Formats: sequence, C-alpha cells, structure tokens
Amino acid sequence: MAPLKVGDSFPDGVKFEWAPITDTDATACGIPQEYDASKEWAGKKVVLFSVPGAFTPGCQAYHLPPYLKKRSEFKDKGVDIVATIASNDAWVMNAWGKVNGSKGDDVLFFSDTKTFFSKEHAWQTAPGAERNGRWAMVIDNGKITYIENEKSPKDVDVSSADAVLAKL
Repeated sequence: MAPLKVGDSFPDGVKFEWAPITDTDATACGIPQEYDASKEWAGKKVVLFSVPGAFTPGCQAYHLPPYLKKRSEFKDKGVDIVATIASNDAWVMNAWGKVNGSKGDDVLFFSDTKTFFSKEHAWQTAPGAERNGRWAMVIDNGKITYIENEKSPKDVDVSSADAVLAKL
C-alpha cells in the first residue's frame, strides 16, 4: 500500500494500543487498552508523529522533548491532540512518557501493534523493516494536511515539532 499523502482521508479502522499515563500507577501493570484513533480523532485537529523506537537516542534526545515543551504552541494553533507512535509495546510507550515528564494530557503515547499503521499507511525505517519510520502528519477534520517522512531515520527535520508548527 502506498503511503498517505496530503489531501487523503485518514483511514477507517486505525487502532493503537496504549496504557494511559495517569496520576497513579494503576494502569502501569494493567492490560493495555485499545484506542480507536479513527473514531477519537473524527472532527479534530491532530498531530501524529512516529519514531523508530522509544528511548532510542534520536527519539529520546531530539524528537519527543520539543513536542512536550511546545504543547501549548500546538494548542494555540488549534491542535486538539498530539500523539506519538512506535512499534514498542504499550507498557514501554507508557514508561517513555513518564520518564519524559508527560502527565498524559500533553502527548499521547501509542503502540503501533494493532493495525500496523506505519506498515500499511505510512513509512517504516526501510521496506520490510519492523520498526516505524520517523515521520509526522497533521490530520484536520479527517483530512491529511501535512505529512513528511525523514530521508534517514537519524534525521529529525521535517518531522520535528518546529517543522510541524511552521505548517499549521
């Protein structure tokens, strides 16, 4: 399947796994929940960015922190939800959010293991690879208005918080 492009509709049936970050650790040991992105994001403006892996050097140092720090700037530009996905499981994504100071309402941390969204609709690190690629998209009321893939999974340019903010 070809990657999504600007003007495409966000696909139906996109579901992610997640262990929501809360003030208590009750969900940390619980069963991950299903998050129906297609349903939850209907009628909203969403920034979705993908990383090759939680806790990996580029993702940990350069990709995630600016999204957390600039969440209010996204909100000021009408963004309802900022979310990240990786091929890690829901517990790892939950831990990654907590380690980076997320309270669970600034950036949502999803595991891309339900519908293999990156494999089916976006980009992986390389054809046939098992890791998500590094990319970002903006979904506005069900339509893709921005989507860019990094030339190398080591780059954090077109998928950075600053690059996405500039396109909003």
